[in-house]
Amino acid sequence: MMRQAFGMIRDPFDRDVEPDDLFEADHLRELAARLRYLLELQGIGLVTGEVGSGKTTAVRRLVEGLHPGTHKAVYVCPSSVTTRDLYRHLAVALDLEPGTNRVRLFQQIRSEIERLALTKKLRPVLVIDEAQLLRNDVLDDLRLLTNYRMDSKNLLTLILIGQTEFRRKLSFAAHEAFAQRLVMRYHLDGIKRAEVPAFLAHQCRRAGVHQPLYTEPAANALFEASKGSLRLLNLLARCALMAAAADKAPQADIDHVRRAVTDND
Repeated sequence: MMRQAFGMIRDPFDRDVEPDDLFEADHLRELAARLRYLLELQGIGLVTGEVGSGKTTAVRRLVEGLHPGTHKAVYVCPSSVTTRDLYRHLAVALDLEPGTNRVRLFQQIRSEIERLALTKKLRPVLVIDEAQLLRNDVLDDLRLLTNYRMDSKNLLTLILIGQTEFRRKLSFAAHEAFAQRLVMRYHLDGIKRAEVPAFLAHQCRRAGVHQPLYTEPAANALFEASKGSLRLLNLLARCALMAAAADKAPQADIDHVRRAVTDND
């Protein structure tokens, strides 16, 4: 109904977004710049944010854009958080036959990273999502895994993506050694109020609609309700448009946003 009412060729707020179609919010541009710097340094970086802030999408966008002739990117989101299981995930992602114990797995992964970096001349990049789930012993092993100092140059870039509590966890004394190894930290606070109208217009253009579909009060209300979370903003913006379509209104107004918020409480 929404697509027909507004002449859309697709859902403007679907999750199937090509990397080049992502809205370039200020905080995402800043994160991309910091990640590129991290890739040059080949160190350990930390990206945190609340659920729905867009951190995973932003990191994957950059990593998936790396040229396979210069980088070997591995993305891991382990369902189990033991060291052995994490290493098994990583070994499989590196096209290795996983060893039977943690020590053997560690040796396999280290050897493969050295082979990629020194023989194949590729820069290995490891991304671990949902890092707030990692146990203390896993963090200690990750620090050892990245402890390469051949010719004063690191061989592995490690990017940890986690929710806000992971940043607090790393501030504890038990993780001081790991925290000292971080060369990049960035926390995503979400989209700014002033960016919401441009974001809504961008999403609608993706769906083939160029006229404004949200009033200014509606855009402000969407920001207030979502608190800048891109995931929640997408959800509420879609629901507000559906309410406007049901009313045969030319735009979503503040009342449609209120209905969207009520329906999703």
